Amino acid sequence: MYKKRITLVIPVGPARSFDIKKSLQKLRNKIEIFVGLGENPSLNRNRGILSAKTEFVAFANSHSAIPLEWPEAVEKFFDAHPQIDIVGGPQLTHRTESDFARASSYALSSLFGGADLRARYSRGKLNLEANEKHLTSANLICRRKVFTKVMFDEKLWPGEDPKFISDAKKEGFNVAYSPDIYVYHKRRESFTDLAIQMFKYGIVRNKKEPLTSTIKKPMFLIPSAFVLYLLFLPILLIANIYFILPLIVYVILNLLSSFYESIHNKDLRILGLLPAIFFTIHASYGLGFIYGKISKI
Repeated sequence: MYKKRITLVIPVGPARSFDIKKSLQKLRNKIEIFVGLGENPSLNRNRGILSAKTEFVAFANSHSAIPLEWPEAVEKFFDAHPQIDIVGGPQLTHRTESDFARASSYALSSLFGGADLRARYSRGKLNLEANEKHLTSANLICRRKVFTKVMFDEKLWPGEDPKFISDAKKEGFNVAYSPDIYVYHKRRESFTDLAIQMFKYGIVRNKKEPLTSTIKKPMFLIPSAFVLYLLFLPILLIANIYFILPLIVYVILNLLSSFYESIHNKDLRILGLLPAIFFTIHASYGLGFIYGKISKI
């Protein structure tokens, strides 16, 4: 009889869809499944952790789809890398998703749109020294011993998963990223939903860590600097017309990145969407970070 080694914990909020159900039906003979219902995702995950009896505890979102070969990829990785305590992989977007969903996925997985976070949304290279920039709780697997020292912060959402990973790193646990351990994930379907998502990510950055820590990671400050530049641009132009140059550079980079991503992904249909999606990601995150900082003060 096959011994199940993985418990998959899925937090489900009151208004969340349960798209993962179809793929779970095919995995019931391979893994244990815990569905946590409630408004607090971290609390739902912690309840699943406490109820799990298996060697590994994994996490996914309710609007994901888990490939049939996912359990084997997880077990194979841990068997081959006994020194690794936590592993995760990318959350990909299926080609059958809408034009907007595919376009936002290409943007997030690009250097211009996702920067250091792009590995979360595309199949990158194996990394045995990964961190919060590479992984999210949409596709995360831990050895049970991790939870003797680290649990999900029930006072934080969103952003509880990067904090969990950074806390685990501080406790000395080894974290890895594997492109072979992937899931399919639904992206936002409109500019409004994408803007809200990015805005919340910007806000939560302030809750996760102090500004002194964020300054060491300038990538997270660039969007807010860009937003401030746009806000003060009319005044700056009065002082000197050359202050328009950064905006011109941004527009050129945006258009070039949009063209490259549509060609690279062989999906010319989304070329017209990408420039606006890139801007939405940058501006919304920057506004969220500024709002979060002001609220915290």
